[in-house]
Amino acid sequence: QVQLVESGGGLVQAGGSLGLSCAASGRTFSSNAMGWFRQAPGKERDFVAAIPWSGGSAYYADSVKGRFAISRDNAKNTVYLQMNGLKPEDTAVYYCAARGTVGSWSYRPRAEYEYDFWGQGTQVTVSS
Repeated sequence: QVQLVESGGGLVQAGGSLGLSCAASGRTFSSNAMGWFRQAPGKERDFVAAIPWSGGSAYYADSVKGRFAISRDNAKNTVYLQMNGLKPEDTAVYYCAARGTVGSWSYRPRAEYEYDFWGQGTQVTVSS
């Protein structure tokens, strides 16, 4: 059974930093895209960042580019999201996601339906 478990959320002041982790179990995802999405209250779940495969370049939503950094440790089957310069509008539940199948080297999934496995989410709250 595949499980993705996020950790590291919490409350931080605007301008501060937080790091999220997502540990996968049940199978390896070293060749698969892994990413982060977020959902603010009353809004849809939005793409934040992803790494397409173990050697691919990360890509980001415009709203977090330059502030957030995604990375992965395939030996630990874990993906990370370092969030710097946090803003109140970053407040949301953050979800880790992983694709079940390998895409082409140029494939850059950004939509929810392109991911097969999801974590339970972790709350990030940024106070002004």
